[in-house]
Amino acid sequence: MSPRTTVDLAPPIEKSFLLAVDTGEDPGWSAEDSLGELAALATTAGAEVVGAEWQNRRHVDPNWYVGKGKAEALLQAKSETGFDILVADDELSPAQQKSLESLLNVKVIDRSRLILDIFALHAQTHEGRLQVELAQLEYQLPRLTRLWTHLSRTGGGIGTRGPGESQLETDRRLIRERIKKMKERVEDVRRQRQTAARGRDRRLYPTVAIVGYTNAGKSTLLNALVGSEVAKAEDKLFATLDPTSRQVKLGDGQTAIVTDTVGFIHKLPHQLVDAFRATLEEVTRADVLVEVVDAADAHAPEHRATVQQVLDELGAGDKPRLTAFNKADLLYPAADGPLPAPAVSGTVLVSATMGFGLDTLRAEIAALLASLWEDVDVAVPYAAGELLARVRERGTVELEYGERDVRVFGRMAPSLAGELRAVAGRWAETLAEGSAAS
Repeated sequence: MSPRTTVDLAPPIEKSFLLAVDTGEDPGWSAEDSLGELAALATTAGAEVVGAEWQNRRHVDPNWYVGKGKAEALLQAKSETGFDILVADDELSPAQQKSLESLLNVKVIDRSRLILDIFALHAQTHEGRLQVELAQLEYQLPRLTRLWTHLSRTGGGIGTRGPGESQLETDRRLIRERIKKMKERVEDVRRQRQTAARGRDRRLYPTVAIVGYTNAGKSTLLNALVGSEVAKAEDKLFATLDPTSRQVKLGDGQTAIVTDTVGFIHKLPHQLVDAFRATLEEVTRADVLVEVVDAADAHAPEHRATVQQVLDELGAGDKPRLTAFNKADLLYPAADGPLPAPAVSGTVLVSATMGFGLDTLRAEIAALLASLWEDVDVAVPYAAGELLARVRERGTVELEYGERDVRVFGRMAPSLAGELRAVAGRWAETLAEGSAAS
């Protein structure tokens, strides 16, 4: 018998060529730097990067993205490298995409489409897949003109003659209907998250959201704080899309719910920010943020600016924040003795992989949460026993028991203080009504 041959069904690795325009309008980011990150994105998506070009221009060309001469020079690069996909570093218009595809006869995508593809690759949960599909549909809708080169009727024969509907119009209508349904399903996810968040509030715990640039070490830090492997941590861009929440002991008996969120990136597609709002609401609901920064990355300041921009867009830019400069082991690789002091004025130097600075980070988070507490001095009825139990467990208070009510004074978290004041206000109104009636 002849030996059985195996057939490799794996798709061939695409050869990608990267293209960028440097207009000088992006402080701290040269085209060469941005292409380095784009290469990491392409590799994460499973492509082989075979070359790159960039051009200094005052503005991008409306038809070709780069100048027409530079675009035509890509034919020679294609001949030399054999690339079968061109990746532009900025979002392309349908006209730019169509021009480059017609010239080069290869697939042309932009940075936004590449990031969307990575998100589709890494989305593991039903929620994550919903949000990725919504983002992809909203990205595709204005680009349908390049997908269809005809305006044929959707059918033929009796009953279909007349104005009818073009194929392009049909596709747009179907995508709009699909987007509407996806938004409704994502809204259901948002409501479920709100219910879960209220449940966490009833369990007395303050909330902390870990934010930061992609691949800064957020998931590794959460795992280190918890003491077990609870969040997926890989040395890849966007390894984590679906948020993971866990209880973390902070010391002095304090416990917080800490959530690892999706990473941000330079030129993050707005479709993703919109689609992932249900997930990113974990950031807006959190009591405090821990911003994780890759201290060993030369572009750390630019990364922090990107994180701030997205947080501002979410309405969380002014939230109380602690900055954790991670990867201290890479920042001081030749240190013989102890590393520098881990905490300085609202920042903590840590190494999530080595465990350095984690106790200090826990203490700083606890101190930041405690600094947000409010002074309260109110009276509530005995009927508010469940609320009083939560106040005793979560706050630092004293109770004085009277004939009809309980005086509560001390310090507690703002959310709990607001709930207590609301009950006290209704109780005061009840007492006033009783006095008026008598």
